[in-house]
Amino acid sequence: MEEQSLVPRTQQTFPIMDDHVIPRSRPAHSIMKSHSTDSMISSSMKDDEHGIRINLKRNGSKGGSAVSNFSAGCAKRAQDLVATDALAINGTLSSREIEHVVDFWASMPSSETPETSQRKNHPHAKDDEAEGSMNNKKNLDSDIWMAMKIDLIFPIYLKFSDVGYKFADNGGTSSVAMNYILQGVTGSVEPGEVLALMGPSGGGKTTLLNLLSGKMRIKDHGGLITYNDQPYSKWLKRSRIGFVLQDDVVFPNLTVRETLTYAALLRLPKTLTKQQKEERAINVIHDLGLERCQDTIIGGAYTRGISGGERKRVCIGNEILLDPSLLFLDEPTSGLDSTTALRIAQMLHNIALAGKTVVTTIHQPSSRLFNMFDKLILLGRGSTLYFGKTSEAMLYFSSIGCSPLIPMNPAEFLIDLANGNINDKSVPLELQQRRFLCKTPEIEGRSSSSMDIHEYLVGAYETRVAGIEKQKLLKPAPIDTMWMMQGRGPCSLDESRVGWWEQCHILFWRGLKERRHEYLSCIRVIQVVATAVIIGLLWWHSDASTPKNLQDQAGLLFFISVFWGYFPVFAAIFTFPKEREILAKERSVGMYKLSAYFIARTTSDLPLDLTLPIVFLLIVYFMAGLRSDFTTFLESLLTIFLSIVAAQGLGLAVGAALMDIKKATTLASVIIMTFMLSAGFFVQRVPFFMSWIRHLSFNYHAYRLLLQAQYGCASTSHHNANPCKSRFIEELGLDNRGMEVGTMIAMVFGYRLLAYLFLRKMKLRNT
Repeated sequence: MEEQSLVPRTQQTFPIMDDHVIPRSRPAHSIMKSHSTDSMISSSMKDDEHGIRINLKRNGSKGGSAVSNFSAGCAKRAQDLVATDALAINGTLSSREIEHVVDFWASMPSSETPETSQRKNHPHAKDDEAEGSMNNKKNLDSDIWMAMKIDLIFPIYLKFSDVGYKFADNGGTSSVAMNYILQGVTGSVEPGEVLALMGPSGGGKTTLLNLLSGKMRIKDHGGLITYNDQPYSKWLKRSRIGFVLQDDVVFPNLTVRETLTYAALLRLPKTLTKQQKEERAINVIHDLGLERCQDTIIGGAYTRGISGGERKRVCIGNEILLDPSLLFLDEPTSGLDSTTALRIAQMLHNIALAGKTVVTTIHQPSSRLFNMFDKLILLGRGSTLYFGKTSEAMLYFSSIGCSPLIPMNPAEFLIDLANGNINDKSVPLELQQRRFLCKTPEIEGRSSSSMDIHEYLVGAYETRVAGIEKQKLLKPAPIDTMWMMQGRGPCSLDESRVGWWEQCHILFWRGLKERRHEYLSCIRVIQVVATAVIIGLLWWHSDASTPKNLQDQAGLLFFISVFWGYFPVFAAIFTFPKEREILAKERSVGMYKLSAYFIARTTSDLPLDLTLPIVFLLIVYFMAGLRSDFTTFLESLLTIFLSIVAAQGLGLAVGAALMDIKKATTLASVIIMTFMLSAGFFVQRVPFFMSWIRHLSFNYHAYRLLLQAQYGCASTSHHNANPCKSRFIEELGLDNRGMEVGTMIAMVFGYRLLAYLFLRKMKLRNT
């Protein structure tokens, strides 16, 4: 594979292509053979006046091909080919015009070298030139147009100056004090670099990362953050910025391939086919080295799956599917061993070498991991203690009189300084005197030594470095973003997003695969089957020939209505609280509409939720000796289905309203108990001021529908008796079956509508 950096001549070329071409991250082995080699290549690749690089790749190119050895003339021709290819994709050039352009390029002479000059004087030079012209046309037509991949890179230069963050804390008093988490943090990072935010716990690393990524608003706290000298916009959030959370927020029961494939189907533009999106997911799997575990489930706290490092790479893969220009990561190496953490850092380094900008927080890296970062910001108590190249950090602290007295990990040394710990470290005489004074009996216990160290380090940075770095930020970024500001850039968010029906379809199948293990688990199946067998044995071959037996059998029907009302409610309560983090993460990047998620989430449960009731009723129905005709059995089954779906709606509404499992289960227990008591079995005559409750109870309506199915007067006699004429049935008044069914259907939609409204009002933590 050969690679050459080419630059489009016009502003219009890039936005046209960006509508139709999806950038593809390059594998590490194709990016570089060594760090020095890649540095040399990167230095030779220059941006045009718009700061846009386009890398042209050819698979299997050979020497002698029209584009295998790029001279200046060939580069010019291939550069113009990019513009023509974009016009062809956009449909502004006809096939005849394209063929004419290719003919023109193929006939154009390349730059002359001594070797080509000798060939011109050869007797058969004209024949060779004609043959070469035809070969050039053939190579351009077939090799470039069919085998060439266009890797679109939109670099982002991130700058931030005097960034602060504060919040009010009255501390239980009337006066309001402002607590500062960040104070005047300044820095920058360019494409091809990895910036590490390092500091002790509580130093403000994650807050700064959230501000830089746009997850938190800065206008209320002070400072300036620009992306290519432009303010933050939703377009950057949706298509150019990726954010990897510290916690691995993924579905535990999906495989690695399924996780990335569904993310690709939802996030990549609708202009791509399903096959192209799946290929993109496979490419990311190979780029991240996840081939070995691609068919293994992710796993979770109670499910064994892939390792922690592999899970972290899957989370990174979710973000690089769109090939973001700016990637943020919140402590990606936390909880990993040193070797796995180093592998993650190497992957981030390779991503940066592909022209991306990477910003990550890091707590306390190993020495090898520390040296892989290009730039470093050391934070202490919200202030900047150092900003600059990582390789120059130790030299800087040595220049201000701070250096380790024993061999020490540079990261450990810096964290100790940020914490105010100067044991085993040489410090300036001024700090030594302050530390000695703090140990005198007069002011012992004041613990001001760490504060003095902090003030000294902040003062040294402000004096030596801060002014220089702020002057650097005044230099404009070497990129022209007017095309983006004028709306000629990538397609709008609504146009690029997958359609609503397609979102529902993808989310439905994702939900079905994710919850198939949970709903059809051995424990749940055993629970339902065991309950059915016990009920069948207790009501073994019961009949309704006498009033007493009729009441016993009515008790069985009441239990069935309560069981299939109670069971689905408490299963549905956990739905939204459990998926809140995933919903917040995916909604924050505009992966889908909330309505599409809600419809898919509620409908994907139905095939699984309606499987076990069929097994349950088949066991109970014939063991208990209920009416043995297919119509009655079908009516009973449909009644249970209505009860399950209505009960699910109530559970979803309670869970969405509270978003707290303990509170939701407590409230649901009270509601279910109320519905059960007012269902008409324990209390026949409910006071008028409480009678309205039974109309909201699905237990009440399900119980009445089951009684109508078994003992309706329109049915045939049961054991030579007619239960519908009994006093017990006549007092219930089971004549209005249509109203009961209509009320149950209204509950199915009403409770779900209530759940959706609660979900819309919920403030997602990660948005």
